[in-house]
Amino acid sequence: MLLLLIAGGGPKTAVASSERPSMAGFGVPVRTGTAPEDAFDPKKFDQAYFLQELKKMYKRKMLPLELGSKYSHFSQSPPLGPADFEAKPMVLLIGQYSVGKTSFIRSLLGRDFPGQRIGPEPTTDRFVAVMHGDQDRTIPGNALAMRADRPFCGLQGFGNSFLEKLQGAELDAPILRNITLVDTPGVLSGEKQRQRDYDFQAVVRWFADRSDLIVLMFDAHKLDISDELRATIDALRPHYAKLRVVLNKADAISPQQLLRVYGALMWQLGRVVASPEVVRVHLGSFSGPARPSMLQDLLLTERADLVAEMVSLPKHAVIRKINDLSKRGRFLKVHCYLIHYLRKQMPYVFGKDEKRTHILNNLHHLFQACAHRYGLSLGDFPDVLDFRAALAQIQDIRAFPKLDKTIVADMDKMFAVDIPRLLDKASLH
Repeated sequence: MLLLLIAGGGPKTAVASSERPSMAGFGVPVRTGTAPEDAFDPKKFDQAYFLQELKKMYKRKMLPLELGSKYSHFSQSPPLGPADFEAKPMVLLIGQYSVGKTSFIRSLLGRDFPGQRIGPEPTTDRFVAVMHGDQDRTIPGNALAMRADRPFCGLQGFGNSFLEKLQGAELDAPILRNITLVDTPGVLSGEKQRQRDYDFQAVVRWFADRSDLIVLMFDAHKLDISDELRATIDALRPHYAKLRVVLNKADAISPQQLLRVYGALMWQLGRVVASPEVVRVHLGSFSGPARPSMLQDLLLTERADLVAEMVSLPKHAVIRKINDLSKRGRFLKVHCYLIHYLRKQMPYVFGKDEKRTHILNNLHHLFQACAHRYGLSLGDFPDVLDFRAALAQIQDIRAFPKLDKTIVADMDKMFAVDIPRLLDKASLH
């Protein structure tokens, strides 16, 4: 019974590892009674053709709206490039220092990777993208962010202070032929976190937006959630569906201790993860050879489940790209109408400064008015504080071009009609 509780076998202890994301654009169903994954057979699907056509749709129907409304300025998400569509699925690893993130990557690769450092003190002080390559080598952050064949060009916007903390590692490992792994600096606490000279939370959000799976690691010997880790988990809020938790070094304690640690972790997560579903927690031992343990079979099963989910990521890559693009489209639609609404509040000539100040101070009410006026969901509106900070940098709101609502309608049609039609065409191509 104890082992079953720890493994999370009950119906309320875990989120199903295979979520069913919606392909519908702005709430419009693609096919009544048909799950998105069943819309095509991956073995008969021309993925290259589909992605090429999807890139063209984005460039014609979404990019003009993004550029005209300065969407990247407000969302910190630059326009998508070809590599964003063609990139392999990405797995993001997050956790406090010395919980075993780097050892976890090494266990997946079956070998060391270039630039790897492992130790009891904070060793990974940078973001490391571990990718497939024909030979072992490291790539400095500036060079990595400039490569058009890699999906990291958008990181240039975080400046040189961050790029000096970014690194690529290429090597030939079987698992990297299908996915990319991203190691992150150990999450800090107290005064140490203030030593970062870049916006750590913003960078995490950037990677989380583009990741297919997010692995949050804990050490069975230290479950404290620091203030920075709490903020980091909060930054992952839009992506809880793809969040998996690993309780590492579970072989180093007795089954009785593990039960208590597992319960304490679930209690901690319940306080910081604002989700109606309980996060899936895997037990692990990735910090070296597993020690003999009564839980050895369970740990092997838990590892196999997590690795199997990672290996299966490419199979549904198309569906996830559609889902992510649809989510981006919802946010973009709200952003365009919000800018349009605020632009209409501004006078043509006199009193611009006073009105701009009034708008900045009353965004919460203006969000509600805009949502009511155009029938938008408040859940798709940006964070008020983040939006206010970005809007404060815009001197003249009336300088935004007038919104062409036919382009927004065309984007709606792209998700409701064009993409489902393209799925059918790519299945027969």
